[in-house]
Amino acid sequence: MTTTHVHTVRPRLDLPKAAPKAARALYAADQAVRESPLDPTVRELVKLRTSQINHCVHCIDLHSHEALELGETLDRLIQLAAWRESTLFTPAERAALEYTESATTLTEHGVSDEIWAGVRETLSDEELGALVVQVALMNAYNRFGVPLQMPAQNRDQG
Repeated sequence: MTTTHVHTVRPRLDLPKAAPKAARALYAADQAVRESPLDPTVRELVKLRTSQINHCVHCIDLHSHEALELGETLDRLIQLAAWRESTLFTPAERAALEYTESATTLTEHGVSDEIWAGVRETLSDEELGALVVQVALMNAYNRFGVPLQMPAQNRDQG
């Protein structure tokens, strides 16, 4: 059986209108991570990698552009899906991406001690706390964006 994806111009549901208190709480959590000591580059790479794994086109589009606006390079964004094979990412970024992938694709074994040790040695407690919240929050956003079929922003170049 083949599944056809309907590409809508609008999401199936306007979540901030349908659940305003919950949406405001999510946005407040996002703002708290933005104000944390977690490096903005790591934050955006984590958001984008999580969204790539979860196939959330709205979030992939949004966070690619946000990363570019914050000074991220196009080469690093292009290579993010294959970051292990790339030479463009720092040890701290690699540890954060490893954690992101493990926490996003949770198995019955959770996040391994080895992966946890990798982020523990590269991030402070405050940075690590923000990373844990950011990955969980981004997965939550993706789980809204995908079922609601939130489209990518139309950035008409013509």
